[in-house]
Amino acid sequence: MATRTPPVAPERYESEHVHEVYQHIASHFSATRFKPWPIVERFLRELPTASIGLDVGCGNGKYLTVNPNVFMIGSDRSSNLVRIAHDRKIHEAFMADALDLPHPAGRFDFAISIAVIHHFSSTERRVASIKSILGTLRRSTTPGDGGRALIYVWALEQKNSRRGWDKGHSQDVFVPWVLSKQYVGSGAAAGAGNNPTAEGPGTSPVNGDQVRSEGLAAPAAAPPPNETTTTYQRYYHLYRQGELEADVVGAGGYVIESGYEKDNWWAICGILG
Repeated sequence: MATRTPPVAPERYESEHVHEVYQHIASHFSATRFKPWPIVERFLRELPTASIGLDVGCGNGKYLTVNPNVFMIGSDRSSNLVRIAHDRKIHEAFMADALDLPHPAGRFDFAISIAVIHHFSSTERRVASIKSILGTLRRSTTPGDGGRALIYVWALEQKNSRRGWDKGHSQDVFVPWVLSKQYVGSGAAAGAGNNPTAEGPGTSPVNGDQVRSEGLAAPAAAPPPNETTTTYQRYYHLYRQGELEADVVGAGGYVIESGYEKDNWWAICGILG
């Protein structure tokens, strides 16, 4: 199924519908992101001791402390989310764009990028971001012996979720984030603590990540305005089955393992050289 092209330059489009949104919702978003997803946690815990790696799109830094026997450097496009990571005493995080990572090439044992790549608004930019991540890894002489990256993206095939997307729906959608009154205008100020909101692949808190979506031509209609919430629209490209693997190959990499977990496609990949 063909996807639609954003009506403006992708950099400007992503600035408005991704970067600025996460700046506004950082504290609320962080309060719903504290529990590691099972496959990501397993990937990190199975790494050899003293491995050195990256979390590209680290958010509040929740994955940087999963395995104390490895060293991780996190980066995120949102300065407010990085500030929250620092407030949580996670200092190995800084601001950077996945398309322009400031790391030396071919040096890292592993990388993760969880729910990030789907925010790029064209195939070329999504492939370029994967290439940027793969470029930081130790190259393999034979498949499987070099650095590895774990990449997660939202799936189009979500017919059993509250979102209800599936084959035949638009792959380019807006997903509203309903910001509770307590977080309006707070930026990063309220994000250091953990909030016991259920969180994991495919879950949506009552406020926050909502299920309403439309095609790229126009944002989804926000709920009626009231005194307790503000709604922001985030752009997502929903990956169809096999698309993530194709993008990895298009970025010059190879797929070691891939699968589906609760409304997300994931792939573990490397690069030969």
